[in-house]
Amino acid sequence: MKFTIKQIAIVVGGEVQGNESLEIHDVIEIDKQPPGSGFISFLANEKYENFIYTTSADAVIVNEDFSPKKEIDTTLIKVKDPYSAFTALLEQYDKMVKLNKRGVESPCFIGTEGVSDCENIYIGAFAYIGKNCKIGKNVKIYPHSYIGDNVQIGDETILYAGAKVYDNAVIGKACTIHAGAVIGSDGFGFAPQQDGSYKTIPQLGNVVVEDYVSVGSNTTIDRATLRSGSTVIRQGAKLDNLIQIGHNVEIGENTVVAAQAGISGSSKIGKNCAIGGQVGLAGHIIIPDNTQVGAQSGINSSIKKKGTKIQGYPAFDYNGFMKSSVVFRKLPDLQKRVDQLEKNGISPEANSELDNLKKIVKELEEKILNMLSS
Repeated sequence: MKFTIKQIAIVVGGEVQGNESLEIHDVIEIDKQPPGSGFISFLANEKYENFIYTTSADAVIVNEDFSPKKEIDTTLIKVKDPYSAFTALLEQYDKMVKLNKRGVESPCFIGTEGVSDCENIYIGAFAYIGKNCKIGKNVKIYPHSYIGDNVQIGDETILYAGAKVYDNAVIGKACTIHAGAVIGSDGFGFAPQQDGSYKTIPQLGNVVVEDYVSVGSNTTIDRATLRSGSTVIRQGAKLDNLIQIGHNVEIGENTVVAAQAGISGSSKIGKNCAIGGQVGLAGHIIIPDNTQVGAQSGINSSIKKKGTKIQGYPAFDYNGFMKSSVVFRKLPDLQKRVDQLEKNGISPEANSELDNLKKIVKELEEKILNMLSS
């Protein structure tokens, strides 16, 4: 698929400086040198500027204020934000390629009541679609996907190979469900019995995924416990690969969660939050809007203030964590100084100060042990 530089400039809202009739068929990083022609790149970070003078790309998207320091051979497309413009270009190209897939491949299974409201749908081979499903326009369901009964899927949503959507789930428009994701599986609900065994608590609710949500590969989202309840992923949220989201969790609008995070049941995360990789959240806690949680942090209680930035296990104020980490690293040196002072002997006048130093070291060690064991 080819586009002229002029057409691309229209898509990204840019101004062409050079040959606007050249045809582009692929994108490259600005520091790469593939053979042939027909490539476009972008320059968003000034430390890569030297590559624009040697790049083999026929066109480069640059900031509207960019002025080359020496002669260049490539055509420029000047925009306000090169990174966002290049992202928009990739999205448009990706959308055009994927929306070209249409039709129903064989073999696949569609429930006896069929599907309704589908138009320009694509269903890959070996896919399964249950009864009474409502599937919107331009939906793409790739091979080996499973769609349970009474599922709703909005327009232009894509389910990649092997995605699983359990009964009664609701998925909005323009969502992306990547390979191996499971939406609507059982929540972790077990009642302890007197004999030490556990009895399964039926999980009867569903999952609601609002519009423009991305769910990464092998991420699992448990359905709510009660039929009247839902696990909810709000509009624009982005979930990375390998995330576990428990029953009755709510994730707010435009919140991003990185890989290997685990969110326990009934926790509520506000909008515009950023949750780092391998973060663990205990159940029934609240994370307010605009919170940032550093990677590998553990959160055992609710956070009260919006816009908080936290780190550590258990997590606490980010600045406090960074200051404490400096002290943690100094503990061996502090202990070494104490040992050296005792070995060399000290004046009676310094005894009091040495005792205070020992006390500080011991208190720090106890605090660290308490933090690690809590």
